[in-house]
Amino acid sequence: MARTSIGVIMNGVTGRMGYRQHLVRSILAIREQGGVELADGTRVRVEPLLAGRNETKLREIADRHGLSRWTTDVDTALADPEMQIYFDAQLTSVREASLIKAIDAGKHIYTEKPISETVDGALDLARRAQAAGIKNGVVHDKLYLPGLLKLHRLIASGFFGRILSVRGEFGYWVFEGDWQSAQRPSWNYRAEDGGGIVTDMFCHWDYVLTNLFGRIEAVTARAVTHIPQRWDEQGKPYDATADDAAYAIFELENGVVAQLNSSWCVRVHRDELVEFQVDGTHGSAVAGLHNCVAQHRGATPRPVWNPDLVETEPFRDQWQDVPANSTTDNGFKAQWEDFIRHVVDDGPHPYNFLAGARGVRLAEAGLESSRRGARVELPELTP
Repeated sequence: MARTSIGVIMNGVTGRMGYRQHLVRSILAIREQGGVELADGTRVRVEPLLAGRNETKLREIADRHGLSRWTTDVDTALADPEMQIYFDAQLTSVREASLIKAIDAGKHIYTEKPISETVDGALDLARRAQAAGIKNGVVHDKLYLPGLLKLHRLIASGFFGRILSVRGEFGYWVFEGDWQSAQRPSWNYRAEDGGGIVTDMFCHWDYVLTNLFGRIEAVTARAVTHIPQRWDEQGKPYDATADDAAYAIFELENGVVAQLNSSWCVRVHRDELVEFQVDGTHGSAVAGLHNCVAQHRGATPRPVWNPDLVETEPFRDQWQDVPANSTTDNGFKAQWEDFIRHVVDDGPHPYNFLAGARGVRLAEAGLESSRRGARVELPELTP
């Protein structure tokens, strides 16, 4: 097969997410398989240029993976005509300015979220990208998870009848950093650095709920900082100024109500780190990262409330596993392939800057709801 290549500037690969998911498990995995297959059967190779501020870390990563191209001069990289795509996995606080530079350089852009710290900034990015005629995409990785793909198939089949509600639990215990090191970077717990679980997770909840169940019309949320002091990567104590847990009710179109708890201060008593229970008139399902179980109305047991007797119903055993019916790849890698096809082959990719702006808007509305102690309505967002 004939092959072409496309250059990708990867800014922020020295961070956990940028390195593990986007470089190693996506771009390098795509290179290993011989590129991305296009509609006509040809393949396009991906040639990464690592970018960032830490020369030592960049050189070490490049040497580890046999990569020849890296730089701390992002402006020069943006001026390179061989580099057609700019990718950003930096801190949220510096992302918007970097994306504007990439737009001005005429690069197609694929980026982590949030794309900006404010709705106005996110909408400005969408307008700039549209005016420049560049293709743009935002990471929507959870839509590619095996568990949610199974859930989507149930929805598409009409399994649920009329969907009534969604209940989600996400989170795990992140160690404070004093007696055990934290599993997340310290900036996540500093509002001044763009941290906070609302800013992090509500962007996810926006695209998950919108794409599976319908547009979000209102939110009522409570964001809290349960643990006010943590210890950073050097073992030094610092004040946690960002929220580490959020409890929210989302009202969707068609009357669907979603309740989602997000917490870095919860110990896990569920099968996976995130689970969504969907209840409908004809059936229910519980989906996680990988697994999904369902119960149709014809197989629904008849529980009877009696607090005087020990419960003997094996409720968990009464659900049926939903089969995969196809092989699934790493979600980050799968979306990278979709975006590259979008750039090279003009394939579909609806997860653009406007979709990213909706996520920022939901996070902003969640924080506003928490501050005011009030329900916040969300009119349809337009660029």
